[in-house]
Amino acid sequence: MSTTVQGPPRAEVSSRWVGLFAVAWLGIWLAQLTPFQLLLPQQINHYLGIGDTLRQDNWHHSLTQFGLVSGVSAICALIAFPLAGSLSDRTTSRLGRRRPWIIGGLVVFAVALVVLGVQNTLWGITIGWAVAITGFSVCSAALTALISDQVPVEQRGVVSSWVSAPQAVGVIIGIALVSALGAGPVLGYTLAAILLLACVIPFVMWVNDPPVDNHLPSLTVRRLLGELWISPREQPDFGWTLLGRILVNIGNALGTSLLLFFLQFGLHIHDPNGPLLIVTAVYMIFVIGAALGGGVLSDRIGRRKPFVLAAGVCQGGAAIVIACVQNLPATMVAAALLGAGFGCFLAVDQALATQVLPDAAHSGKDLGIMNIAMAVPQAIGPLLGAWVIDAFGGFAALFVASAVLGIAGGAAVLPVKGVR
Repeated sequence: MSTTVQGPPRAEVSSRWVGLFAVAWLGIWLAQLTPFQLLLPQQINHYLGIGDTLRQDNWHHSLTQFGLVSGVSAICALIAFPLAGSLSDRTTSRLGRRRPWIIGGLVVFAVALVVLGVQNTLWGITIGWAVAITGFSVCSAALTALISDQVPVEQRGVVSSWVSAPQAVGVIIGIALVSALGAGPVLGYTLAAILLLACVIPFVMWVNDPPVDNHLPSLTVRRLLGELWISPREQPDFGWTLLGRILVNIGNALGTSLLLFFLQFGLHIHDPNGPLLIVTAVYMIFVIGAALGGGVLSDRIGRRKPFVLAAGVCQGGAAIVIACVQNLPATMVAAALLGAGFGCFLAVDQALATQVLPDAAHSGKDLGIMNIAMAVPQAIGPLLGAWVIDAFGGFAALFVASAVLGIAGGAAVLPVKGVR
């Protein structure tokens, strides 16, 4: 029996729903961030013949190639997020409104990771990662839309924190497993794909996602392009929230996506894998604490904007620390500050985003647009970071840019009027 799209849900989701939702995101983040932080840069370095040596004449080339590979995937995410959201809004399958797109994205993501592991050309790596990010985007768009579909407003801070907190655990587990096993690309990517399936399938099988009769017109290219434009003049809260999300995520991407390169070529650490795991662990511990704490507290006091502003300022402070003092201890302090700021931002801003959507019937598409502001900045971060380093002569400029963007992104939500 199908239902009709109405206003925000009123009944709270169960702890089991939240738990399985969190495990699903654990698998998604593990499968996306472990390659992005470790396997993909190492695979590109191997292709270029850099290995573990500090060849100052070609590490910029490696960084640029990593940025280009990631930049191509950003284009795929730019298309896949809103398209998957729009299509899921219109889906009336017996499997439900979002479930078919979670399953489809999951399969594409997992298969692409396995295929990516056996690539030994730059074209193969680029295409493999682009397809993987497409699957990631489709699956993530549908999962995120379930928050708007099924979670009441007063519970969204907590639930949204379980989107962001597993990001921390996932990347730690992924990097630790790959490092402990000494895994190369084939084993590393295959392991990520297996864990992805193991984490997401239980939620897909259990979640109640009834068919929906929303009477939306069929999707055409013209209609999709028209739906993608949400006027900032007519929907200023949506526009300011989107702008803040873009700025904070670009700032965070500049501060984290080139971490392996910073340790190896900025701090001149010959074997950066161990320090990378330690710094990442510090960062992620604070992400978890701030995400869960910020989500719960923002629900209890009914406010979102102060948390988002504080998160942006904290992220900016972290980047200033690492820009001024470039050594491993300072990097760990900065990682803690950056993790606290970004963790709080991820949880509370996601909840805020679900409260400024223009139309419940198009929540999948609208959240897909919001999710572009998360995935695309991360994807273009290496390319933009490589340009900043080349143009301004070093990693200090990279972290100054990260600080400015983080603070500006946190302040961007202040004009939002519909959410406190």
